[in-house]
Amino acid sequence: MSTPEGSVDPRFSDPAAVAPSWDDVRAILGSAELYWLTTVRPDGRPHTTPLVGVWHDDAFAFCTGAGEQKSANLEAGPAVTVVTGTNTWQAGTDVVLEGAAERVTGLGRLEPLAAAWREKYGSDWDWQAADETFVDGDGSRPWVYVVRPAKVLVFGKDPHAQVTFRP
Repeated sequence: MSTPEGSVDPRFSDPAAVAPSWDDVRAILGSAELYWLTTVRPDGRPHTTPLVGVWHDDAFAFCTGAGEQKSANLEAGPAVTVVTGTNTWQAGTDVVLEGAAERVTGLGRLEPLAAAWREKYGSDWDWQAADETFVDGDGSRPWVYVVRPAKVLVFGKDPHAQVTFRP
């Protein structure tokens, strides 16, 4: 991925606001422990859920069981948003990533993602890679998806700023 430049939106930003670097945004996406994923149900209603994930190879990766609502929604359409940040008004940074979720298969593509989960979350998320899915010690076999950003919105809080990145 190229290194995009952020554009501060003056309509929603303090005049003193400056865009963070793309490296800073990637660091926020990589270090977050929890994310909120929104998918779209087949009837058009949104479905939002918290989950864990990893920022790997300039994309956000997450997994879900084949029978879960997220999977059904992604079968109907790949559009998603991924949100992380802080639950405060005066401090911190929130990030909203928009894109399309793509299912990841193949041992060669899944192994590095499983390793990224183990590195980030330790034994709490000790995935092993198989040909089509991750495999957990209890036998669950979640599907894995990556979202390459089409648009990233960054909301700074001191000073308040809305910054758009288009990777």
